[in-house]
Amino acid sequence: MPLQPPVSPRLKYYLDAWALSDPLPLAETVTSQVYSVLCDGTRVVLKLLTPIGIEDEQTGAVALRYFNGQGAVHLLRHDGQAHLLEYAEGENLTALVERGEDEQATIIIAGILNQLHAVSADVPSIGLTPLRVRFASLFRKAETDRTNGTNSVFVRAARVAEDLLAHPRDVRVLHGDIHHYNIRYSDRRGWLAYDPKGCLIGERTYDAANTLSNPDGVPELVRNEARLLKHAGILAEAMGCDVSRLLAFFYAYVCLNASWYIDSGPYPHHDLTMAALVEPHVLR
Repeated sequence: MPLQPPVSPRLKYYLDAWALSDPLPLAETVTSQVYSVLCDGTRVVLKLLTPIGIEDEQTGAVALRYFNGQGAVHLLRHDGQAHLLEYAEGENLTALVERGEDEQATIIIAGILNQLHAVSADVPSIGLTPLRVRFASLFRKAETDRTNGTNSVFVRAARVAEDLLAHPRDVRVLHGDIHHYNIRYSDRRGWLAYDPKGCLIGERTYDAANTLSNPDGVPELVRNEARLLKHAGILAEAMGCDVSRLLAFFYAYVCLNASWYIDSGPYPHHDLTMAALVEPHVLR
């Protein structure tokens, strides 16, 4: 029998405080250390947040409380340092793509978004971030380029984003990070989303944008104009939204994503490639 890894003082604290047992490591990222644990005989997920992860994960908790298990995992318990979550033990949607079921994965994503956006509970009075705030990095980058006399992709995308944000449609609480890796199968409840980011409020079309550049682990599939347009059509039809707005949000989103990394992180080749693919369909 393999030896159990040593239990850290922080993990032990939550095992004792929340009456949990049998911790098994699942993942470790820059934002959290993730374990499956037993709670009243049921296997659930314990996320211990890192200093980097506390802000994003805490706003994510606001969204999960709002969704209350409709299209998403249940948030069972949380504090400022940890979350206890329903465990979706199955595969994520990348497995479908790898089996050749790319379109089916996109249909499932649309269904999840429809469930999340159909939640009728009162919108939280605190903890929500307007979608315009999420685009601050893109607007800063565009202003710098304009000042330097450069009509960059960031300048062009910022104009598109400004127009979209000035005339929002179907405003909802958003997941903020829907993609194939963040939807996992539960044997009891089917496909469920997890890991919302930013607790955003804004036009629901935005929530579909990220999925069009995913799964980014298979770039030879994703960096394809025909696939991009086809899947945008699938999402728009299933969600009842305007495909031209979805493509515009996608253009603004990938340029926003690139703006986060252009000066301080890995070169955003994937995002800029996707921006180049969609730009002719947005700036006409």
